[in-house]
Amino acid sequence: MANESTGPAPGATTLPDQTAPIPADALIIIPVRNTVLFPGVVMPITIGRPKSIAAAQQAVREQRPIGILLQREAELSEPGPDDLYRVGTMANIVRYITGPDESHHLVCQGVQRIRMLDYLPGTPFPVARVLHIPEPTTSSPEIEARFLNLQQQAIEAAELLPQAPQELVAVLQATTSPSTLADLATSYMDIKPQEKQEILETIDLALRMEKVSRHLAERIEVLRLSREIGQQTRATFDERQREAILREQMATIQRQLGEGDGKTQEVAELNEAIAKAKMPPEAESQARKEVRRYERMPEAAAEAGMVRSYLDWLIELPWSLPEEKPIDIAEARRILDEDHYGLQKIKTRIIEYLAVRKLAPHGKAPILCFVGPPGVGKTSLGQSIARAMQRPFIRVSLGGVHDEAEIRGHRRTYIGALPGNIIQAIKKAGSRNCVMMLDEIDKMGRGIQGDPSAAMLEVLDPEQNATFRDNYLGVPFDLSRVVFVATANMLDTIPGPLLDRMEIISLVGYTEDEKLEIAQRYLVRRQLEANGLKPEQAEIDSDALRFIIKGYTREAGVRNLEREIGKAFRHVAVQIAEDSAGRVLLTTKDLAAVLGQPRFESEIAMRTSVPGVATGLAWTPVGGDILFIEATRTPGKGVLILTGQLGEVMRESAQAALTLVKSRASQLGIDPSLFEKSDIHIHVPAGATPKDGPSAGVAMFTALTSLLTDRTVKNNTAMTGEISLRGLVLPVGGIKEKVVAAAAAGLTRVLLPARNRRDFDDIPLGARNKLEFVWLERVDDAVAEALEGKSMPGTVAAE
Repeated sequence: MANESTGPAPGATTLPDQTAPIPADALIIIPVRNTVLFPGVVMPITIGRPKSIAAAQQAVREQRPIGILLQREAELSEPGPDDLYRVGTMANIVRYITGPDESHHLVCQGVQRIRMLDYLPGTPFPVARVLHIPEPTTSSPEIEARFLNLQQQAIEAAELLPQAPQELVAVLQATTSPSTLADLATSYMDIKPQEKQEILETIDLALRMEKVSRHLAERIEVLRLSREIGQQTRATFDERQREAILREQMATIQRQLGEGDGKTQEVAELNEAIAKAKMPPEAESQARKEVRRYERMPEAAAEAGMVRSYLDWLIELPWSLPEEKPIDIAEARRILDEDHYGLQKIKTRIIEYLAVRKLAPHGKAPILCFVGPPGVGKTSLGQSIARAMQRPFIRVSLGGVHDEAEIRGHRRTYIGALPGNIIQAIKKAGSRNCVMMLDEIDKMGRGIQGDPSAAMLEVLDPEQNATFRDNYLGVPFDLSRVVFVATANMLDTIPGPLLDRMEIISLVGYTEDEKLEIAQRYLVRRQLEANGLKPEQAEIDSDALRFIIKGYTREAGVRNLEREIGKAFRHVAVQIAEDSAGRVLLTTKDLAAVLGQPRFESEIAMRTSVPGVATGLAWTPVGGDILFIEATRTPGKGVLILTGQLGEVMRESAQAALTLVKSRASQLGIDPSLFEKSDIHIHVPAGATPKDGPSAGVAMFTALTSLLTDRTVKNNTAMTGEISLRGLVLPVGGIKEKVVAAAAAGLTRVLLPARNRRDFDDIPLGARNKLEFVWLERVDDAVAEALEGKSMPGTVAAE
């Protein structure tokens, strides 16, 4: 491709606009280096000067031809009229192309020779009046003879070229115009631009054909001699000499096609970049091998772009390990306390982790996995770790990933192949010792393209990830210095082998007091900035924040709480923007008008004011929750009816609870005949939500006992635990989340299995201070502690 500038231009926008129309007998002039365009020839031209770009854009807008002139000295960056030849070619712009590197390319078709008369002043780019030179149409026996001789020479020269282009031979054979043949042969001939310009300026057809024939004869002799020498000495050349000759021949063809310029410099730059990247020996060997392949490829080859992209990835990856900054434990404590309220056990474990990394920087640190409901600060904890370690932070979202290639990358044989998310993230972070957050690791799926969780096994194994091999790179990359931190909402969907490679750190939901502190310290300030308000313009008092927490949000985290605060401040922003208020203080009485009526209210007293209703505790993927168990009795034949979209395990718990009540009817003071004459209906409200698990056994037993003994359950008490037919209360999971939910719901007593005492230390201090804990060994303990009124006589201990 012809090159008119040594580099891309900053653009034509800096030039003054065209104010006067260009006369009809004038042409927009574009000067070029080392290129002569002939009439009838289509040629690509690269432009880079701002004036040339502006000229080409003006010509395209007005759909007018341009003049292509060769400049006398190729080194001139801004040639004037005296620096250009007077004879050039009028051309039509067939296509205007802008490259991805902001380069500009024209595909031009020569139309007619022109001679410059005078240049017009006051234009932002060269514009000149020209004289159109018509092609000679005279025909004579001499012209015909010269034409046949020239055609034979041109075909012979084309056939002598290495890998003779058959299309060019066919075009030369089909040409019938002497002037067109002379111009076409000159255009493709490997001679100096000044010699081509001399032929362009030769108007006389016979003289022009004579000059072209003379040049062709010289080229034919050179090509013949080259072929003879090659045939005689080919047997004695070794592989290196043969490669050098092939390179020279290829360079000749590329120069004729306009492709060879800059390729050598590009290869040199690639080799220099590889040396600076400080790759391991295996990676550097692979990179230099690909550079040698790329050097032998023509730029038009389809694989050249793929090889160049691969080399760019290898060069831009951070292979070398940067100098690690020392970890300041005191500063790390300050950062964690500044970014997060509460979470003392979590912070302690992170400080321990950082201390170990400080004392043993080259040791194999564990992979931390923060597990908890949405909005409790899992991702921000990873950011705080990165700040404390003074390392780059990068987040990789794994939610919905179902293709193994998303982790390991695609093989380079595929079109559009890329490295996996892990390598892409490291390149984006620009450091091999970054902190990488693997977000939502429990949301990975499995599809027909493979199992991405299986690919993560190598990434998260300190014994293997030092030689992690991405399918696209094809060479090992050391991940051992990356600090991996994973997050998940639940552990059930994480495969066992992957779970075994991580250290689980659980985050429970926040209590009401903790949410209030978080709102006052972080959320209010953040939402003021997000809504363009200043602290002196808007304020919300503590009672209003507490009311939002109780009446408008019911979640383990604080994400919805922040949304509600933002909604309140948007209401204030309207008043400030309208200048209807200078400062607004939001109080509890203002919230109904701003946020609407409260969406949640305490149903404890209403639900437990009648016999047969007990309050249970449930675990959900987004935190704990309270669960109501309702039981009622109707005349019937002793049928047990279960509703509320209960799972199989929960149905079995209800059947076990009823059987246990029947077996203890006499001790509980229940008439056994009631079971034969009555149908028992157990319902768990929120029927649209599926429920399952054995932990509602104690609550179901208590609800049935309350119903059949006509004693209400205390309205400040909730309970959880599995039951056995012997009357034992068995341990259950999710104690932390359930207790936090009980405290948030305003309860004051919780009945928990005695064998869950081991979980007491994990319960947040705020929830512990609000609740009274009763530890159950047997169901009799639950009846004694949960039901109002006196216990029935004759109760016996469980086995």
